[in-house]
Amino acid sequence: MAVLPIRIMGDPVLHSPASPVDEITDEIRTLVADMFETMDIAPGVGLAAPQVGVALRIYTYSYVDDDDQPWRGVIINPELWITPIEPGSPDPDLESEGCLSFPGERFPLRRSEHVRVTGIDLEGAPVSIAVDGWRARIMQHEFDHLDGILYVDRLSDGDWKTAQKIARKRGWGRPGASWLPGVDDLEG
Repeated sequence: MAVLPIRIMGDPVLHSPASPVDEITDEIRTLVADMFETMDIAPGVGLAAPQVGVALRIYTYSYVDDDDQPWRGVIINPELWITPIEPGSPDPDLESEGCLSFPGERFPLRRSEHVRVTGIDLEGAPVSIAVDGWRARIMQHEFDHLDGILYVDRLSDGDWKTAQKIARKRGWGRPGASWLPGVDDLEG
């Protein structure tokens, strides 16, 4: 397994829809193993293939809830269904999220509380996951990456402008910008 560089906002692979996986090959299995390794070292709760420069519809996830119940897996070619998002402003204490492709920052973002994701696993078996709360947030965040959307693209106008200023100040927003978990410190 290898730790892969994580692309930063502005790299074209992050801003374009990813392609479906046609066949689960040894290269796909190696990519997924490397994605888990990268996600764990980063550390993150999810990682989409475009974040490591691969324009395929794959993401990994790993989360331990308040009951210390681990939840970990991979979804290939996912489809996502969400319940309607509650209107109103997000709570900055309860609804803030971050992104490994916009490292070191968190912004409030309202997401759906309940989702269902279907796809296949690394063996090609069907997967169907219905979750709520933070797990639902993770599924939506990673699915967005597969459609070329970063969470900062969904922010309110004021927070979006702040995110753009941060990106300019740090030299992000250009092709090829990346960081390597375990080596680079991009926490601000």
